[in-house]
Amino acid sequence: MADLFDQSPEAVPDTAKRPLADRLRPSTLSEVIGQTQVLGPEGPLTVMLQSGSLSSIIFWGPPGVGKTTIARLLADETDLHFVQISAIFTGVPDLRKVFEAAKIRRANGGGTLLFVDEIHRFNKAQQDGFLPHMEDGTILLVGATTENPSFELNSAVLSRAQVLVLDRLDTAELEALVARAEAELDVALPLDDGARAALLEMADGDGRALLNLVEQVAAWKVDAPLDPQALAARLMRRAAQYDKSGEAHYNLISALHKSVRGSDPDAALYWFARMLEGGEDPRYLARRITRMAVEDIGLADPQAQAHCLQSWETYERLGSPEGELALAQAVIYLALAPKSNAAYVAYKGARNLARDTGSAMPPKHILNAPTSMMKDQGYGAGYAYDHDAEDGFSGQDYFPDGMDRVDLYGPVERGFERDLKKRLDYFQKLRAKRAP
Repeated sequence: MADLFDQSPEAVPDTAKRPLADRLRPSTLSEVIGQTQVLGPEGPLTVMLQSGSLSSIIFWGPPGVGKTTIARLLADETDLHFVQISAIFTGVPDLRKVFEAAKIRRANGGGTLLFVDEIHRFNKAQQDGFLPHMEDGTILLVGATTENPSFELNSAVLSRAQVLVLDRLDTAELEALVARAEAELDVALPLDDGARAALLEMADGDGRALLNLVEQVAAWKVDAPLDPQALAARLMRRAAQYDKSGEAHYNLISALHKSVRGSDPDAALYWFARMLEGGEDPRYLARRITRMAVEDIGLADPQAQAHCLQSWETYERLGSPEGELALAQAVIYLALAPKSNAAYVAYKGARNLARDTGSAMPPKHILNAPTSMMKDQGYGAGYAYDHDAEDGFSGQDYFPDGMDRVDLYGPVERGFERDLKKRLDYFQKLRAKRAP
């Protein structure tokens, strides 16, 4: 059974045609393209290897950036037996066999690097099963996940492992990978410069996906280099990575919100489009856009909220894809609107003050007195009817008796709130003038 988990490229018969991605798998860490943040001279993996103190690791990153390759090379560098399993296909009985084999190996003076692909797919009980074997040195765990470990992995596992983030490959790194592939295949890809750039874009930072595309293109028999249009006709663009319930969802809505708050309509439209292209529900976007109007624009532009609601209603009437243009217009409007969170801050301050002051009664002079008993208790006594006062403003205190006035709302000098600030300052002067 142990052989099932110990498969490696070397175990594949020579007669089998190995995929290009497998043939180009680096044989040393120095051959790995990209990930200098962990493999560079001062990178954490380099430091751990040089000090001889490799600890358990969780690789967090998108597909095709080298998680499996680096794990395998770490085993080579440390003379540990490499065992690879996938959380998708491995159950508790399989894990027991892996741990037993590792114990036997350890008793014979050997060590085991256990690479767990998609480790976040194990449930809490299965993740807890790794802990005793990590603690007693039976295994050195290297997990790989495309999901945020903070949300998907047990705190106990995270406390015993170092999380290393692996990045999407950038254009230069993808180009280096293509050059290596051309050398391996001993052929130049039949693409002009524009098509070559388009091929890199299709990979979307995924090295394995790029090599699969290269392998297809290299097999084509064409009379002249292909341009981007000809390439697009032969190859389908790789779908962008997006999980409507995962971290990409929260990352992109955060980017959209902060782009609107930062008054950048171009960036805001880009993230809005990215979410739509990923399959996001436009109604979710309509709700979040309306929230942006309330939270970040507020009374600096009272029309912003109404504009969002109208755009939302337009989408409901038109549906997709025409209705999405109305939401895009709302995004542009919000990005260019004057910004203020003064009402939002005032509201939160009022809620905190309400919790802190408990059941304090309103002052009696602003309470209605529908019965004679309530009049005898002083309800309504001394109330000044503002319409009878000079300037329509009495200046009375409306906070509970014994409670000092609190300034909650502080409008900004932007947009419509500039006018509101003038009104607030005016009333504050009158209040000070008419205070008893």
